[in-house]
Amino acid sequence: MSYHVSPEYKEYIAKLVEEEGHSQRDLAEEIGKHRATVGKWVKAYRLKVARERSGDILSTPGEMEAVKRAYEKKMRDLEEENEILKKAMHIFTQPKP
Repeated sequence: MSYHVSPEYKEYIAKLVEEEGHSQRDLAEEIGKHRATVGKWVKAYRLKVARERSGDILSTPGEMEAVKRAYEKKMRDLEEENEILKKAMHIFTQPKP
């Protein structure tokens, strides 16, 4: 019979695997879940820990796309500013008549 498992419990099981060295297979048998299910929990936990360490809080493709667009806009703005500065430098370096 299937039953719902809370996110806290999933994280607890993943911590047992990651931090205490328990095997996924043994824990899966003990709690009555398939090893692949426990593997998914561990994978999700690893991703969560990696995001926390890197400070990355983006979790959806939409959020990542928005950040990408913002960086692309900033890059275009900086390229435009660079072109303006090049033209100004050219004007100021011309010999005076």
